[in-house]
Amino acid sequence: MDCLFCSIIAGDIPSRTVASDDAAVAFLDVAPFQDGHTLVVPRRHVPDLLGNDGELARIAPLVTSVSTLLVERLGAQGINVISNVGEVAGQSVFHLHVHLIPRFEAEPGFDAIRSQRPRRDPDEVLALLR
Repeated sequence: MDCLFCSIIAGDIPSRTVASDDAAVAFLDVAPFQDGHTLVVPRRHVPDLLGNDGELARIAPLVTSVSTLLVERLGAQGINVISNVGEVAGQSVFHLHVHLIPRFEAEPGFDAIRSQRPRRDPDEVLALLR
């Protein structure tokens, strides 16, 4: 199987890991919409939310704990939790993943999900989250 996220989980491709547990790994997105934009992916390969056989429920604790971490450590006022299903919905890696996108008062609403402000260095963001 040739899956980018499986390779990241296996340690074959480097990532900026925020947290992990027995069910999932959370790492910073390489093309973030906002500082701290994190992906939570199950360790087990499943293609998406619809074909996940309960995997979403197994990764939910990490989704919750990392969401809390992002809000507390980055000073976000909210967070978007998104999972794209299918190419038409914007899914580009066909391994279930949940986007956690911190949101800030300066850019409210779904239309401003992709920040126009300059991004911080990802290593700086990761240091705040560890």
